[in-house]
Amino acid sequence: MAEISKLPEVVGEPYDVDLAGEEDGDISEKKGTSEDRHAMWRMGKVQEMRRNFRFVSIFGFSMILMASWETILGTSTIGLIDGGTAGLIWMYFICWIGFICVNTSMAEMGSMAPTSGGQYHWVSEFAPAKYQKFLSYMIGWLCVLGWQTGAANTAFLAGTQIQGLIALNKPDYAFEAWHGTLLVFAVSAFNVIFNTFLAKKLPLIEGIVLVVHIFGFFAILVVLWVMGPKGDAHAVFTTFNDYGGWNNLGLSTLSGLVAVVLPLLGADAAVHMSEELRDASKTLPRSMIWTTLINGSTGWIMLITFCCVLGSLDDAIESPTKQAYLYVFYNATKSVAGASAMGALVITMAIFCNLSITATSSRQLFAFARDQGVPFSKTFAYVSPKYDVPINAICLAFAVSCLLSLINLGSSAALMNIASLSTAAILASYIVSISCIALKRIRGEPLLPSKFKLGRAGLAVNLASIVFLVFVFVFSFFPMGPKPNAAGMNWSILMFGSTIIFSWVYYYVKGRHVYAGPVAYVRKSA
Repeated sequence: MAEISKLPEVVGEPYDVDLAGEEDGDISEKKGTSEDRHAMWRMGKVQEMRRNFRFVSIFGFSMILMASWETILGTSTIGLIDGGTAGLIWMYFICWIGFICVNTSMAEMGSMAPTSGGQYHWVSEFAPAKYQKFLSYMIGWLCVLGWQTGAANTAFLAGTQIQGLIALNKPDYAFEAWHGTLLVFAVSAFNVIFNTFLAKKLPLIEGIVLVVHIFGFFAILVVLWVMGPKGDAHAVFTTFNDYGGWNNLGLSTLSGLVAVVLPLLGADAAVHMSEELRDASKTLPRSMIWTTLINGSTGWIMLITFCCVLGSLDDAIESPTKQAYLYVFYNATKSVAGASAMGALVITMAIFCNLSITATSSRQLFAFARDQGVPFSKTFAYVSPKYDVPINAICLAFAVSCLLSLINLGSSAALMNIASLSTAAILASYIVSISCIALKRIRGEPLLPSKFKLGRAGLAVNLASIVFLVFVFVFSFFPMGPKPNAAGMNWSILMFGSTIIFSWVYYYVKGRHVYAGPVAYVRKSA
């Protein structure tokens, strides 16, 4: 293997300073606490963005990005077709328990190394030395793929829900694929503008929207409890179905797994914002764990309520709005205006969810470009001194969202394709990074110091996470039914494989000559 020709150029104020002389209470708006400065110094990174997030704002950021109760309403149709009400409820609960283990494992790694790079940085530090460079490179690409498609997925989800709201108010509205695509363009453009010109207000906005997220949950829940038709509890919790045509209830339920996994993804988003978070090693794990517990529980409560007041399953799936939850809202309120107001709240939260994911995807790409992991690294690693954000990386998120939304023009399963691709890529990065820390525990190797430790439970939690993730990863590629035609096929496996092949080729052609991996810059004596 060829030697690395040179290390990446780092532009900014160097960290070769005497950190020992700093007091623990020293806090800088730009560089954060002394622990933040020491973490960046240890990792050999330069502080280029302001640390203007605190616990409440980063907690709000993660809660809004994950948006479990809103997202499960938007993806419920997938689960109703493959699995039914019982499949949705129980698979959500199982996946929630699984993600508690996963996010707790990652919270520990985030406390050890709080960096925007996240998983690919952890793999670089924790993998066996022989495989650190190549593995971290591949995981970096999967993180880029996962978060970029995640931004496209949430924009598409918001766009199609807007179409549903139009259909609710205008019964003669004809769903056109290009309408949905243009709405994705609009949602993505709004979030690019917001993430660029209003980036400094992002922590404040996240705190305000967090209040809407919490109170909106109770507002919709109470309306459904009071006004919705009450279904038979036994039927709701025990009735599975196979509208996808698998001829096997178990396989049908598992093929609809993406409907419950998507609302539970994203608690690790705070990791990629950690270089903008004050006292990151302490605040980051708290945010991740509380987000998983609270969002997961509100999502499950909302899902059970939704299923209990669903009414006719067939009518919900065949609703002219193409959004089962809008059918439920109207069926409960018997009012177009009331259902529209409730739907508008859900859609607004979906747009702000996309805003947070766009910010996350840009920071992850910025970090990987900083380590020269992608083509045009200097371009995507550029941070505007005026706005303190990676503008070019944000613009790429917009371009990817627009390009992926074109799938909608030729496929009736566009949402399933994009959601599956995002899910699979992010899950793969989780699997490898958690496997690396688990291997260190099995070998009895010392772990990095951190403010959050799993202690003796660490290995058990790590192994449970890996088993769960591998299972979900496999089923994330399944189509909604057997023997699909070209329009109904889940093409995520093709896009996933193509990305892997491209990254391999780029690695051997250029990447291995310029990419050293984050571990190359870590100060071993820190």
